[in-house]
Amino acid sequence: MTVIIYHNPDCGTSRNTLAMIRQSGVEPTIVEYLKTPPSRDRIAKLVRSAGISLRAALRQKETPFTELGLADVSLSDEALLDAIGTYPILLNRPFVVTPIGTRLCRPSEVVLDILENPDIGPFTKEDGEVVIDAEGKRIV
Repeated sequence: MTVIIYHNPDCGTSRNTLAMIRQSGVEPTIVEYLKTPPSRDRIAKLVRSAGISLRAALRQKETPFTELGLADVSLSDEALLDAIGTYPILLNRPFVVTPIGTRLCRPSEVVLDILENPDIGPFTKEDGEVVIDAEGKRIV
C-alpha cells in the first residue's frame, strides 16, 4: 500500500508533514484536496480511520466555518459533510494514510507514529522548531 497525503501546499503543517514522509524514504501519493476534493464517503472513511469525529476534522480558522454556523453542535454529520463538500477548505489537513494507519497530522510530527520508518534522522520544521535532534531523539 502506498502512503497518501491529503495536502495543501499553502499550509506549513502540511508541508512539514510531507517533508517528514519524504525523509522517511517514501514518495507519497499527494492529493491536493482543494483541487481534487475527496468524496463524502472518502472523507467519512478518513475520519473514522483516524479515530476522530467529523467535527474534530473541521478547520475553523480562515474558512467559512463561523459564517455557515458550523459551531452549532446540533448539526448532523450529514450537514457537516455537505458543508465540506461545498467548501473543501473546511476539511482540516493534512490527513495521511499509511499501511500502519490514518491520522490527521496536527501537529505534523504525528505522522511519525504511522510511518513504517519513523527513524528519519534530524528534522526541523520550517519555523525552526526541532522535532528530532542530531542524535535522533524525538524532541516534541
